[in-house]
Amino acid sequence: MSFRWKKKEVLICFLAVFGMGFFLSFLILCNLGTDPATFMNRSVADFIGMSFGNWQLIINIVMLSIVILLKRSLIGFGTVFNMVLIGYYADFFCWLFRKTIPAEAFTDPLPRWCIFGVTLFGFILSAAIYINADMGVSPYDGLPIILTEKITARAPKIPPMVIRIAWDGFAIAVGTVFGGTPIIGIILMALFLGPAITLVRKIGDRLREKKKK
Repeated sequence: MSFRWKKKEVLICFLAVFGMGFFLSFLILCNLGTDPATFMNRSVADFIGMSFGNWQLIINIVMLSIVILLKRSLIGFGTVFNMVLIGYYADFFCWLFRKTIPAEAFTDPLPRWCIFGVTLFGFILSAAIYINADMGVSPYDGLPIILTEKITARAPKIPPMVIRIAWDGFAIAVGTVFGGTPIIGIILMALFLGPAITLVRKIGDRLREKKKK
């Protein structure tokens, strides 16, 4: 397992993971959809009667074991932060906001959609920053990377995007089987996360180029 010791990147990665957990709690409370991995894990956790944080940690450990066996270079501090912290951050903030914010904020159409829009943007931006920190990928994201390498080696005509979409589709299918209902947030996440990652990467590249000058 290879860990990169870059203090600045580790801090950025940690803060991005915190942001993902914080914004994810609002998305959960608004109940208008989350990313496919969260949708799957929340559906399974609710079905078996376990907290989201505990189940997400368990399934992440299983997926991490596979990633370590097949491609250890994908693992870093970001992997650990993601798999351990996001679920528990979301659980904590969901508990806190249920205690401090009126329930109507998450059920009445106007505030519900406003909160959803703002926090969806915050979650996507945090996820983009996390990925571009280049401190390791989450176990959920590591597996489609490995699958893409294996599949395209034998069938190079298959676009990597198709494999990723199939992977997310599988997660959504699992969540649906366990009682979840896929709604608009999953579609918006799929549409905007990729462009957001690209934009953050371009901004980061420009800032690094300016520093060199």
